[in-house]
Amino acid sequence: MARRYDTRTTIFSPEGRLYQVEYAMEAIGHAGTCLGILAKDGIVLAAERRNTNKLLDEVFHSEKIYKLNDDMACSVAGLTSDANLLTNELRLIGQRYKYTYGESIPCEQLVSWLCDIKQAYTQSGGKRPFGVSILYMGWDKHYGFQLYQSDPSGNYGGWKATCVGNNWNAAVSMLKQEYKEEETSLKDALDLSIKVLSKTLDMTKLSPEKIEISTLTRENNQTKIQILPANQVDELIKKYEKSEAEAEAAKKEKEKQKS
Repeated sequence: MARRYDTRTTIFSPEGRLYQVEYAMEAIGHAGTCLGILAKDGIVLAAERRNTNKLLDEVFHSEKIYKLNDDMACSVAGLTSDANLLTNELRLIGQRYKYTYGESIPCEQLVSWLCDIKQAYTQSGGKRPFGVSILYMGWDKHYGFQLYQSDPSGNYGGWKATCVGNNWNAAVSMLKQEYKEEETSLKDALDLSIKVLSKTLDMTKLSPEKIEISTLTRENNQTKIQILPANQVDELIKKYEKSEAEAEAAKKEKEKQKS
């Protein structure tokens, strides 16, 4: 039945589904993992790098995380070519607003305007939906630190912690258990992001080459967006591995005492 209704985005199936939009969301389910965690003193975005070939020229500082303006950055999961186009559009929207009003665009307004464009691509003949989900982190004077997620259908929502991409189900269920609202500091959020990625990524051991982490904080009334260098990421990984080893040793000791 689906084959008769999945050739165009403008045709509903008898069950009321738009198959092309669903296929775009399915493509994101196979993309590199991206997760975001909102802390009380900042935000963390962490992403899985898929292109780790030694022969690649490291021209770009970042592969998965893009700075949009002075107060916002985003991470993408899906088709990088689509993501490049959308991030350029986000930057343009932000700069037009700043030129007109003399201040940074409110976070939700920027997300909403881009989602209007995404939605238009699900309603026009001869176009296909953008195969990319975006996690946005930002700060504005209205609501402080904010984390948003948007998908190919044009839907978006605000989150305290979320994940898109490969194994997102396992990551979200883990975040539900581990995330503590109003208690999580930026340091805790960084540790949690490493823990979630190590448990959900399809790799035996985490390494700084395979993940990218960015933080957004406020210092002296200015937003500071930083992509963590490899040595800091390596320190976080080692810290996590040490705590895991200690927990495992304590567990074995407990079992020994029981027996």
